[in-house]
Amino acid sequence: MVEIQQILQVIKLGERLKKELRHSWLSNGRAESVAEHTWRVSLMAILVEKYLDKSLNMEKLLKMITIHDLIEAKVGDVPAFDTLYDSTVKNAKQQREMQAITEIRDMLPDPLGNEIYRVWMEFEEKSSYEAKVANALDKLEAQIQHNEADFSTWIEIEKEMTFRLGVHTAFDSFLTKLKNEIEKEGAEKLERAGVDISVYTK
Repeated sequence: MVEIQQILQVIKLGERLKKELRHSWLSNGRAESVAEHTWRVSLMAILVEKYLDKSLNMEKLLKMITIHDLIEAKVGDVPAFDTLYDSTVKNAKQQREMQAITEIRDMLPDPLGNEIYRVWMEFEEKSSYEAKVANALDKLEAQIQHNEADFSTWIEIEKEMTFRLGVHTAFDSFLTKLKNEIEKEGAEKLERAGVDISVYTK
């Protein structure tokens, strides 16, 4: 009974991700939740699996995708652009996230808590092919959502980040092709808005 209660409290913790909003907007103008982002990253994983350069452990991949943002139920969402050029903010974010995943691990019974912790750490360290794929899909989904949002929601740094996805996908040829298509859509959106993209593509 104790184990059921422990598991249930983490399931309930996950409800916060339905309410935690990201700096991303849907095509209808509503802010996106963390849970919605995670769901579509999972969908992407299912759809691209057969086209990746290497076979992978799909169960592990989906676990990583599902778990990696769970810490945001405790610490909230920090947009990637907040840490891009600020090491102080990045380090503080990492410390808060480590504390959060440790707390989540300790909320669960063994060995489940330690498994969740290991999967999260593997994602963060990008120490496996599955982790690299999960990270790439996470970044690509965010750009797809930006492309779908009204351009008025974009901030300046998001224009630059449209062309910074390659560092996350270079390890896999299919993900690179997918990135190219997503980047092309972003570039077209910028150009339609009258933005000179040459300043970002030099």
